[in-house]
Amino acid sequence: MDNEAWNRVVTLHGRVEQALAKALQRGHGLGLSEYRALCNLARAEDGELRMQELADAIGLNQSSVSRLVARLEDAGLTRRDLCPRDRRGVYTVITEEGRALQAKAAPTYDEVLTATLDAAASDPAVSALVGALRDRY
Repeated sequence: MDNEAWNRVVTLHGRVEQALAKALQRGHGLGLSEYRALCNLARAEDGELRMQELADAIGLNQSSVSRLVARLEDAGLTRRDLCPRDRRGVYTVITEEGRALQAKAAPTYDEVLTATLDAAASDPAVSALVGALRDRY
């Protein structure tokens, strides 16, 4: 029973992630992890997070988030900063360009998420899961 339920979660997750990644890349030149990093930074106090906090928030390991932040920095969407109290602590800070791109991409993300979940709601294999997600949140 758990295995079947989990497989449905994985199926739904895969569909949603694929649709979001495709739309964000095509419409805004952003990867899904990049978009999620910008969202977390935009919501953070002062627009900054420690690298480990960002890794935890988007589900990446330390080395993957370092590569992600390097790509965002190269694009001018974030910058790194040192913690004033602990020079070993490294923060990533969203720039105004990063905020603008995140805000521009947000409607695409929201529209594609809703459309993908709407389509999945008509698939008997995952419709109950979509219903449960929507009922709870």
